[in-house]
Amino acid sequence: MISFGLAVFLLIITPGPGVLSTAGVGAAFGWHRGLFYIAGLCLGTNLGGLAVISGVAAIILAEPLIRTVLLFASAAYLGYLALRIGLAGTKIAFIRSTGPGFLAGLTLALINPKAYAVNTTLFTGFAFYPNSFALETTLKLIIFNLVWIPTHFVWLYSGVKLNTLNLSNNTQRLINLFMAGCLLTVVALSIWSLLMLSPKAM
Repeated sequence: MISFGLAVFLLIITPGPGVLSTAGVGAAFGWHRGLFYIAGLCLGTNLGGLAVISGVAAIILAEPLIRTVLLFASAAYLGYLALRIGLAGTKIAFIRSTGPGFLAGLTLALINPKAYAVNTTLFTGFAFYPNSFALETTLKLIIFNLVWIPTHFVWLYSGVKLNTLNLSNNTQRLINLFMAGCLLTVVALSIWSLLMLSPKAM
């Protein structure tokens, strides 16, 4: 159980689409939009986890074409989020802009192939109650959320905190552009890994 909790922490805290976009939304649009965004991400991630647990995800993702479609849909959506964050600009935009919210988080979680890969690793491994699938699965979901939720709040706080430092407009703009660039880097790496590791999927 401890090894499972540690694995969840290490997999979630590693910069990826979820945490980077959460920090970006926080930096560009503040707590209000960020909280809605996290709520959508959380629901979508748990639905993805249930899909993995039930075996539905394995059946769907066994088809290379579906994996490819999900990857490019996720990449396109991350690109959209990066554009929104990058164009948020200065504190004036931060105050007035209505950034990505619940639906954006939910959508990203449901179409993000990395989330399914992480869930598959976590929920099909680390057996600590082999004689009770229901108990083990329930405990895994609880532990997962006990790690997932605070971790994403820390990333959101980090993004929002940048706006309390009384930074200049140019600095704020550069931070938003940096966050957007990080997301685009994740997109590029995801597509590159698919091209290198699964050429037949194309």
